[in-house]
Amino acid sequence: MTLLDKIKTSKDIKKLSRDELKTLAELIRQRIIKVVSKNGGHLASSLGAVELTLAIHYVFDLPQDTLIWDVGHQSYAHKILTGRNDTFDTLRKYKGLSGFSKISESPYDGFTVGHSSTSISAGLGICHAKYLNKDHSDVISVIGDGSLTAGLAYEGLNQTGDLKRNLIVILNDNDMSISQNVGALSSFLSRTFSAKYLQNMRNRLGLFLKSLPKIGNDVYRIAKRSEESFKTFVTPGMLFEAFNFDYFGPIDGHNLNHLIDILKNIKHPQDPVLLHVITKKGKGYEPAEKNPVYFHGVGSFTIDTGKANKKPNGIPSYTQVFGSQMVKLAQNNEKIVAVTAAMPEGTGLIEFAKLYPDRFFDVGIAEQHAVTFSAGLATKGLKPVIAIYSTFLQRAFDQILHDVCIEGHHVVFAIDRGGVVGEDGPTHHGLFDFSYLRCMPKMTIMAPKDENELARMLVTAVNHDGPVALRYPRGIGTGVKLENNPEPLEIGIAEVIEHGDDILIIAIGKSVCEALKAGKILQNQGINTTIINARFVKPLDTELLVKYAKKIKKIITMEEHILDGGFGSAVLEMFIDNGVSNICLKRIGIKDRFVEHGPQDILKHDYEIDHHAVIKAAIKLHGTPCE
Repeated sequence: MTLLDKIKTSKDIKKLSRDELKTLAELIRQRIIKVVSKNGGHLASSLGAVELTLAIHYVFDLPQDTLIWDVGHQSYAHKILTGRNDTFDTLRKYKGLSGFSKISESPYDGFTVGHSSTSISAGLGICHAKYLNKDHSDVISVIGDGSLTAGLAYEGLNQTGDLKRNLIVILNDNDMSISQNVGALSSFLSRTFSAKYLQNMRNRLGLFLKSLPKIGNDVYRIAKRSEESFKTFVTPGMLFEAFNFDYFGPIDGHNLNHLIDILKNIKHPQDPVLLHVITKKGKGYEPAEKNPVYFHGVGSFTIDTGKANKKPNGIPSYTQVFGSQMVKLAQNNEKIVAVTAAMPEGTGLIEFAKLYPDRFFDVGIAEQHAVTFSAGLATKGLKPVIAIYSTFLQRAFDQILHDVCIEGHHVVFAIDRGGVVGEDGPTHHGLFDFSYLRCMPKMTIMAPKDENELARMLVTAVNHDGPVALRYPRGIGTGVKLENNPEPLEIGIAEVIEHGDDILIIAIGKSVCEALKAGKILQNQGINTTIINARFVKPLDTELLVKYAKKIKKIITMEEHILDGGFGSAVLEMFIDNGVSNICLKRIGIKDRFVEHGPQDILKHDYEIDHHAVIKAAIKLHGTPCE
């Protein structure tokens, strides 16, 4: 039995010596690497936060004190230390542990997370609730430097400083260097300035100075400015001091002794505190240290080499097709610019960025800004293509509606990861985009059945005049041949793929492939289907769909999307508006629920949106009179 096996709850950590904590840190790293090498996951960030996690658990009294991880990329060590080591092998597996913090999974998880920059706002809410409930336990919000590019983080800082609640914010900075001299000095100053007796003495001195008749407030301000000037000279804390936070750092986030000392000093603060720690992404695993971007979110790999286990099959992913097509289009059109929100690799825009650096913009984790920035570009005749995952574009709803659609600016939304995404779970599935986009006037929405149609749709979108959304899935394409010079599609025109008299199947996006699979099986059972690739969610091909609905009364709509307000709803509304009656219509899509994490194929089967669901619905419809 190793030292790690003896840790069953956070309280067991407090029994260890500091030397044992260092041993435990290495055991945790080995455990994380072993599991992620099999299951995939967010490796580099979690490896970099091991000592910080240990120090927090060692000093604070969790779960009475509340710990909130921002995004949750760094939370693997936290899971291991809070009674989940025995089940850690199920990380990101279907019905297993979530890859992110989740309130329903453990009382040690202070907030359910998955999108960035929420920890300060959530922490302040929890902190103020404790204040009203006369609960004096601490609240600790951990946030990464990347998450500080989002406005939400500053909104949280701003209100925290205004309310002066005793929130502890830990900035886990894993993207900037820290020189040995400055680091040592800052570490010393932070541990010194944060000592309880100095904090108490400073507060008492402040009250004394303020009490001096006539000159008190002026003297206090001079003393405060002198202290801040000195700290600003040797530390980068000026910004956080402006938000009324007591700033300490930067401090080495892998030095357990220093971390523990300063956390003890700032425990139970009277005012908001921000501790700035410097960590190294991928710490302790050389391949991840050398390539933290690749190992940020990684699939299964061989530990010895760090190389991916999955062998390429030669079929490009939808993301790769999008990226290569963007480069081709930009060669002949200097008005095309690309925008992304901290995801140049994930959205396939790396090559575009290299070839056209002046026409590529990574705005950081700031989806709202990305959309309004793109609208500004469009007002001067540029053609911005903004590539964002479906789940993250949700954060910019108002900007799409207000800043793009009202004036009908030509902004192209390249929406990656549409539909069921997989092991990252409910915070990352792209199952709501049709609903939140199709209610917007002037918006055109399309989704390709395969990777070649994606290329054609991108050409269509760039040539269009007005807001247009192009939604495509995660993963490899279908293997169809890619045209060298893809032609644009006619807006709002669908495609009839198969002809049959018994059942009409109207599908959108990747669901078209599932409909075709079902059609072949149904044909062998004597049920013939007409299969229509709708291509467009908005506008629908009303003329074509009404024509077929009047001939074939038994209809199935199919989408990899939530049913409420989705593609099937749009088709049904269109039929009602156009007087189509006496039909039997079955909508296939995600029912009113969130989809958990797991492999895409298993999730699609269990949530009944694959070809098996079509077959089941078709057989039932075929045997039911429709009057």
